[in-house]
Amino acid sequence: MLIDLRRCIGCQACTVSCHIENQAPLGKFRTIVSQSEVQSTETGGLAQFMLPRLCNHCDNPPCVPVCPVGATFQREDGIVVVDSDRCVGCAYCVQACPYDARFINERTQTADKCTFCAHRLEAGLLPACVESCVGGARIIGDIHDPKSQISRMIDEHYDELKVLKPEKNTSPHVFYLGMDERFATRPAAVPGLWDVRDHEGQELGYEYAEH
Repeated sequence: MLIDLRRCIGCQACTVSCHIENQAPLGKFRTIVSQSEVQSTETGGLAQFMLPRLCNHCDNPPCVPVCPVGATFQREDGIVVVDSDRCVGCAYCVQACPYDARFINERTQTADKCTFCAHRLEAGLLPACVESCVGGARIIGDIHDPKSQISRMIDEHYDELKVLKPEKNTSPHVFYLGMDERFATRPAAVPGLWDVRDHEGQELGYEYAEH
């Protein structure tokens, strides 16, 4: 998947459509769009930066070798999936993922994550997040097919593409176009929408537990 951040408007249509399509438990998400307020180093002006996040379907997925029962595996097409019939819910894979892309589904008590909507791809459909993206920011396809849209875009913008946490050497297959290199690793951030305070009224740092 290639995500063109120049086209993402942060509408969260991908988050909602994924949640409905895959019936994730309330409060759990297979994909999200993180929003950060950034300041220009040149003008000092403020702007919103949108960063869609999901399983990166790595070529060297750290979640696979830690699974004690072989429930997490990589398919021939490169998609990393979870066999819910084998998963014992130990959460080793959740801890191993450097992208915070996994969670334990409280209904099934098994690991859950983005699958690129493999069930839709097999039916000749686009993943829910791609189909619902109003800006056309998400592109998915066969990177080994030189005629595919994603291959053409990779060739055209090769030097501009970035991945998350390249230092982890996971060979992720989610590429970002238009991403500030400071966001390749998780930036330090403070709450921007809510003041979170303890019972004594002291302001606390805050971050979503899963993301």
